[in-house]
Amino acid sequence: MISVLDPIVIILWLAALITGSLVLSGVVPWRRKKARSPEDLLDAHRSLPAWAICLSIVATETSTLTVISVPGIAYMQGMVFVGLGGGYLLGRIVVARYLLPLYMRGDLASAYQYLALRFGRRMQRLAAVTFLVTRLLAEAVRLFASTLPICALLAARGLSLSPLTVLLGLTGLTALYTAIGGLRAVVWSDAAQFLLYSFGAALCAFLLWRQLTPEQMALLPHSGHLLPFAFHAPILTSPYAPLTALVGGAVLAMASHGTDQLMVQRALAARSLRDAQWAMIGSAVVVTVLFALLSLVGVFLWARHGGLSLPALGFRSPDELFPRFIVNELPAGLSGLLVAGIISATMGSLSSALNAMTGSTFADLIGTAHPASRAVTWAITGFWALALIATACAFSASARSVLLFGFQIAGYSYGALLGAFLLGLLCRWATEYVAITAFAVTVLTMAVVIASVHPEGASIAFPWLVPLGVCITFLVGLPLSFALGRSEQPLVK
Repeated sequence: MISVLDPIVIILWLAALITGSLVLSGVVPWRRKKARSPEDLLDAHRSLPAWAICLSIVATETSTLTVISVPGIAYMQGMVFVGLGGGYLLGRIVVARYLLPLYMRGDLASAYQYLALRFGRRMQRLAAVTFLVTRLLAEAVRLFASTLPICALLAARGLSLSPLTVLLGLTGLTALYTAIGGLRAVVWSDAAQFLLYSFGAALCAFLLWRQLTPEQMALLPHSGHLLPFAFHAPILTSPYAPLTALVGGAVLAMASHGTDQLMVQRALAARSLRDAQWAMIGSAVVVTVLFALLSLVGVFLWARHGGLSLPALGFRSPDELFPRFIVNELPAGLSGLLVAGIISATMGSLSSALNAMTGSTFADLIGTAHPASRAVTWAITGFWALALIATACAFSASARSVLLFGFQIAGYSYGALLGAFLLGLLCRWATEYVAITAFAVTVLTMAVVIASVHPEGASIAFPWLVPLGVCITFLVGLPLSFALGRSEQPLVK
């Protein structure tokens, strides 16, 4: 039975989210302590608390697809995403210890400004363009794929909207408060959005646990569903094997949180280096807790259904499991709040991407840390919002390959980016020519490797793509560096 309460809850939440974010960002006059500048829109005057940055990082790296997919994976394979969280923690400790001091000592606005200091402006621009292109593609894929379950959930709650309408509405609304409120509004809204959908995951896990009988609970200890790794899975092809999750996941986290401006921008807005480090390391703990809560939902659903397969229950995809539970089994009002949380997951990652892409455009391509006026910032943010809409619409024509392509995008560039940073840090003989050559060869090689894997066959697990890219960068860069002699560039410490 459709309740009018759910649409009301969704609309009220979105209104409260945007209004509250703008108030906390200082846009609303009675909260404004001083005049806001263009600088404030992109780095928040480096005055944000560590806990808010921590939650913003987690909200940025998760999306609607995370919230609806993890329970389905847990239904089939158990708590394996918790094991991935262990690798993420190791990688972010390395980022906090070695890369964040490098960025904050140099008072950098972008991670890629380090590459300019170490190698030159051409290397900086190449890395920035790679970030902007891959972020545009990745966010467009994630945005388009997220509209499908959102449309289904809204339709079940009495709001029938087309995917294009949801796409335009979410992007327009998110771009509006991102452009007006800047990074401060993005971080505060991210924190609120994360708290909502993590609360929803915890509540669903609790409700399911209360419903389980002793006989159903007895199934779990012997099923393997409570284990954090797939211990017998093949190392090269399963992302949930222990070595893959810990080692591959750690290197993946070093790339995604140490060289991707999307994450680095948040850390650079902290009040101090110590705050930035705590936020970075804490985000790994928080995202692991979120993975655990979402996984418990899937595990408890598996126990309640007696271990039946998803096809036997009428599901064509594991991604249908959690949305069906929200729509059919939660009471009115609470169901609407969970749908609002899933919408918030998409808005959180989207607002972060828009703000980071705008910041990188100024710092890395135009060459100024901050724009001359807020109007220019709004124009650049609007440009990237339109580009995201156009790219997402282009993917709608080939929906069968959208999700696969979305998981592959990071593999094209993350290894080359992390490899370039490590080459600059570890090899004092590397020149700009060497760095650019190694970077380009790595991106092209990874494109060939990913394209050569048949979608239906066994493929290399995604955590190994970044280590492979780093190895290629060094295999090309080190011999070239020694062959061409000592660099004239100073080694940045």
